[in-house]
Amino acid sequence: MKKNGVSTLKIAAAYIGTVVGAGFATGQEILQFFVGFGLNGLWGAVLATLLFMLFGFIIMQLGYRLYAQSHLEIIKFAGGNIFGFITDVIITVFLFGALIAMLAGTGALFQQQFGWPAIAGNLLMAAFTALTVLSGINGVINSISAVVPFLLAAVIGVSVFSIIKSPPDLAFAADAGTNGLLNNWLVSGIVYTSYNTVISIAVLGPLGAHAENEKAIWKGAVLGGLGLGLGIVMIYLAILGNMQSIENLEIPMSYIAGNISHAAQVIYAVILIAEVYTTAVASLFGFSARVANTEKAPRRGRMIIIGTTAAAFFASLVGFSNLIKYLYPIVGYGGILLLICLLYNKISGKEKKII
Repeated sequence: MKKNGVSTLKIAAAYIGTVVGAGFATGQEILQFFVGFGLNGLWGAVLATLLFMLFGFIIMQLGYRLYAQSHLEIIKFAGGNIFGFITDVIITVFLFGALIAMLAGTGALFQQQFGWPAIAGNLLMAAFTALTVLSGINGVINSISAVVPFLLAAVIGVSVFSIIKSPPDLAFAADAGTNGLLNNWLVSGIVYTSYNTVISIAVLGPLGAHAENEKAIWKGAVLGGLGLGLGIVMIYLAILGNMQSIENLEIPMSYIAGNISHAAQVIYAVILIAEVYTTAVASLFGFSARVANTEKAPRRGRMIIIGTTAAAFFASLVGFSNLIKYLYPIVGYGGILLLICLLYNKISGKEKKII
């Protein structure tokens, strides 16, 4: 056991915080990936929950045994030279894309909630994200895990109040329309897990390397998966109760919180910014750790972090919902290759050969 290793609760919190970002907590992801399938959308949520548990454990276990510094060690081991290279490109590109989406999500929230220019939100999130990643892996894990209890409490609290006030109406789910890139709940559940795994592997690999032991990793993966699944279901039900009002909004959950009270809307907006921040941090950390070994080459790493943040800031002016609608599913399909490699690695027992 590592005396100063990361505990089960911190593992679960970091896992949840890595996945819960702009798309999840705003409601856009759940709207795009689950709501349009009616009751079958709930089956997609159950599938995603189980897959989060499984692949979270596999990734962190490999990170623990390989003492991974980035996602590269894991995917090279699981996928070999060819598949490993392809998956590495997909992950690295998407980490940058996810960072852009998080900055754009902050701008959309500032504009919708506070009436401020979107560019102000983009800029503030870029600055705080860069400062956190510059503090190193411990700063990343601590910052993400510290805010997760508030994130889940906000999502569940707003959803429960909304469900009581506006019960879900499955009739609207059938007419909600689905993303043209996702044609059924089974594919949607897999693709949703896939692209989130592409993001989270960048943190879960190094997180596994710093875990107390493999038992803590397994428990953390299960708790993290359950927390994510609960959040998905609650947002799903809340959206169904407000479908007529929110289907064209960039930040549907902010509107739903506003139906409770103005104070609830403001509080949710603040916590939502923290949720976006956790995924922005995870994305920037993963990208910079891959492009430059920030532990062994700190000076080069700092330059990469600052340069990447600046580039993402300018790219984030494209808009938020379009990134969720098109970028995420495309990368999700590409990320299925990663899931297959990880699953094959586990079934074949290849990781047992690690000394």
